[in-house]
Amino acid sequence: MEAIYRVEGATIETSAFAGGPWDPKLQHGAAPASLICWAVESLPSPVPMRVARLTVDLMRPVPVARLTLAREVLREGRKIQLVSVRLLAGGTEVVRATALRIRREPRELPSAAFCPPHDHRDPDQGRDPSTGGMSRTPFLSGLDMRVSRGSFRMPGPAAVWYRANRPIVDGVGLSPLMRAAIAADFCNGTSSVLDFREWTFINADLTLSLAREPVGEWILLDAETWAGPDSTGIAAARLADHDGYFGRAVQSVLFEKRS
Repeated sequence: MEAIYRVEGATIETSAFAGGPWDPKLQHGAAPASLICWAVESLPSPVPMRVARLTVDLMRPVPVARLTLAREVLREGRKIQLVSVRLLAGGTEVVRATALRIRREPRELPSAAFCPPHDHRDPDQGRDPSTGGMSRTPFLSGLDMRVSRGSFRMPGPAAVWYRANRPIVDGVGLSPLMRAAIAADFCNGTSSVLDFREWTFINADLTLSLAREPVGEWILLDAETWAGPDSTGIAAARLADHDGYFGRAVQSVLFEKRS
């Protein structure tokens, strides 16, 4: 499958498969989020580290166009590393992100301290989603989805398995962090509280916190949306794989009536 991005130095060429549900000329949020994961993980660190927290702020709509990558280590240490990543389109900043990497150090812990198991059906026991018009979204053409609870289209909490198949960066495999970020960006769509045909509910950011790295290709998003009285809300989810829960994701959501 054709990759979404081709990276040459600080220049990033974007394919049409980055397109999102609101406008095919604008990128699905999962695309730049996963690109940022690659940008962080490809930076050197003084000791073995992994990302424990990733925050992505969508400053402006991200066009399906050439981007420029800028990244910087804000804090270097032997226990933590704080990284800044920025994506620019035509010289304008469209995405700003920070990632906290923490030292890897295997340690014996009491079994009660580990992440709990999940009680959802495995992907091969889930059902195909009914995505309606969203099935034509370019980015979704590179995903497999299986519903464990609820529905992708019906309002309310839902639990959906996601498997990313399309390469994000040309010549680079999908890392566990990239898979987690792709699934996490579907919080607002998985657990929508309003009809997609009548409302938009665009996320302005994404924060991902991981107790451990996921294993395998399938990521479960166990999601719920809360709407406030002022057209804003949050979409949040617990993230799991075959072995159990491993992290959480939160988005800030803006609700608007379609014209």
